[in-house]
Amino acid sequence: MEQKKSKLSEIRATAVDAVVIMRLIGNPEVLASLGNVKDTASTINDIIRGLSTPEMVKNIENFRIISENINEVSSKVNSTVNSLKETGLIEKTVGLIDSAKAKIDSDEFSENIGSVIKSTQEMILSITGLVNEITLTVSSAKKSQTISNVQESITGASEIYDTIVS
Repeated sequence: MEQKKSKLSEIRATAVDAVVIMRLIGNPEVLASLGNVKDTASTINDIIRGLSTPEMVKNIENFRIISENINEVSSKVNSTVNSLKETGLIEKTVGLIDSAKAKIDSDEFSENIGSVIKSTQEMILSITGLVNEITLTVSSAKKSQTISNVQESITGASEIYDTIVS
């Protein structure tokens, strides 16, 4: 008998709970929340359908392949860096860079650069003078018939060469 009472109490408690839940569901805030849940579920279903299209499946596969390739490249780069470290090339390069930087920062380097710049300026001035001198010489040679005499000599030499070759 007591077992029947306890079952009956459980059924009554469940029925009371169901009535309370039904009243709460009728509440406008709960209805609004359920509407939001429904909209969210609909959006999720749309996203799942969109991800299931052949184009998206292909894109996802491409991303997977790209990820694998990046992992392979990363592994190869790590291997290369380790190999360079083992050979000591990185340390030697760092030492060379430090040495070059120290040399550039030294006063001797600055003096040498200054002397190179001065020598270069003097060379440019000398070349400018030479160009001016050659220009004057060519100009005066045109006036003095020297060029026409040279051209006649070259023409005569060409004719002699052609005669000998023929």
